Amino acid sequence: MEEQTTQSAAEEQIAIELVTGPVSDALKARGLPHELTGLDNRKIEIIKVEPEHLVAVARALYDDGFNYLACQCGFDEGPGAPLGSMYHLTKLSDSADRPQEVRIKVFLPRDNPRVPSLYWIWKTADWQERESFDMYGIIYEGHPNLIRILMPEDWVGWPMRKDYVTPDFYELQDAY
Repeated sequence: MEEQTTQSAAEEQIAIELVTGPVSDALKARGLPHELTGLDNRKIEIIKVEPEHLVAVARALYDDGFNYLACQCGFDEGPGAPLGSMYHLTKLSDSADRPQEVRIKVFLPRDNPRVPSLYWIWKTADWQERESFDMYGIIYEGHPNLIRILMPEDWVGWPMRKDYVTPDFYELQDAY
């Protein structure tokens, strides 16, 4: 019986952690629409944002001190499922022993994956958004130089999508 009580208390604690978090609470106080989807293994909040609210949420987080975009990447949930763009933000300061972090996820339809660029808030988004465009076909609207970065300019398709069909033949151009 004691083991069940301990397990129930642990499940209840996890449920409480999922409905609240300091970053999510700050966004709620500003009236910014989002959804706290959980915490990762390091207790970093994972926040889901709709594409039309991404810039407002990103600006609010930047104003709150999240001054470093540690990582931006695209991801694919699987054939027929949405694509995603993820942003991992860190609040850096001179005296921070363990800086606060947050992860933002934006889910996009496969047939028209468009999301505003965050280049104008964090310049480090430049090459990272270009890589997500190149590999997944996500269009970052407002990006100043959204061109392929890894694949040849005339490459057809998005190689990291889970429904991508690899061509049987590669033509080498300008090999010599």
